[in-house]
Amino acid sequence: MTGSIAIGNNTFSFERLRYALGGVWSSKAYEAQCDCDSVSSCYVPIVDALITIALAVAVAVLTTGVAVYAVRNRNSGTAEELARNTKRLVEAQAELAGRLSQIAEADAASQKALSERLQNQEIAITKTLEERLTDVTKKVGDSLQQSGTKSAETMTKLQERLAVIDAAQKNITELSTQVVQLQDVLSNRHARGAFGEIQLQDLVQAALPPSAYEFQKTLGNGKRADCILNLPNPPGAIAIDAKFPLESYHALRNATDDAAKTQYARAFAADILKHVRDIADRYIVPGETAESALMFLPSEAVYAELYANHPDTVEKSYRARVWIVSPTTLMATLNTVRAVLKDATMREQAGVIQTEVRRMLEDVDRLDDRVDKLQNHFGQAEKDLRDIRISTEKISKRGDRIEEIELGEGADTEEIAPSAEIAALEPGSSQRA
Repeated sequence: MTGSIAIGNNTFSFERLRYALGGVWSSKAYEAQCDCDSVSSCYVPIVDALITIALAVAVAVLTTGVAVYAVRNRNSGTAEELARNTKRLVEAQAELAGRLSQIAEADAASQKALSERLQNQEIAITKTLEERLTDVTKKVGDSLQQSGTKSAETMTKLQERLAVIDAAQKNITELSTQVVQLQDVLSNRHARGAFGEIQLQDLVQAALPPSAYEFQKTLGNGKRADCILNLPNPPGAIAIDAKFPLESYHALRNATDDAAKTQYARAFAADILKHVRDIADRYIVPGETAESALMFLPSEAVYAELYANHPDTVEKSYRARVWIVSPTTLMATLNTVRAVLKDATMREQAGVIQTEVRRMLEDVDRLDDRVDKLQNHFGQAEKDLRDIRISTEKISKRGDRIEEIELGEGADTEEIAPSAEIAALEPGSSQRA
């Protein structure tokens, strides 16, 4: 059933009236159908409408009953009987109106209590919702604050790491530039030779005193060595020459097949042996240098390749009395040379040291004699002091005895006669107390 009915200023649908008349009205179901602001504001007009409808229905029923009764008894009824029936009908109507009024009042009271209870519940629900909303707002605020703090910390750490990365990137760029420059240096034969000489000079200057070496010294045969170590005979001066066979080494490392590796290995060994022969012919001069010389390889990788995979070449360099060294082994060799120089210096100064030690021993003997004499003087002075002390004590005793003598008649003058002990204290007496 659809449609609506107007009661007062409110319009109610038949569906809402069905909820009210059926006794199944609930706040949730009614709220879905009510057009008012709240349940309590909509419920009172519905009750008024129900009372009006009930009165109208009662009046209609009574009227219908009277009409039916009148039709049935129109021919046989009397006016008195009709009046009585009308009176009973009016009384029944009044009684019905009173009961409906009581029902309306009771229903209004219950609806008022229900309205108050709903308002209280609404207030409680609103308060709970506000508290929960405040709690949720606080939690959301705290969470946002924590998230902001963590985000700020993360951004700070990220910026620090980015700064470190930037610095590392800058260092890498500088290192790349230096590597490119080093490659440019090593690609040129003369520049590569200068690089080896500079590295040799740094190692020698760091390990030995300036008097123990000379750079770019010309020998008696007119050849100029990169470095000469001035060692005493034997063994004598040792020449060091820096060599850097980089092309053949790179070709060997870049070989892809066995045939190429064999070919470049032979070329590498030939370059090493050529340098060994040149050093042996130029820098081993009988009577001027030692019977051996050093060949300095500035690269540890080249040195490792030579000693790991070319033992025959190393053996041939030994027979030519040319010792091949790398930066690490050269430093060890220089430390040994420094120890040899120190030992030679000690031997040269041994005579001077012995002379000085002998003179020092003579001074010690002379000092011992003087100490003995001084000790004798101290002993004699101690004996004299003891004698003086004894004489002083005796003089004190004599003075005490003189004070105790009483002079008078018949006094024995012999008691105060000077004794031999007092006479011995007179000047010029040779007798000691």
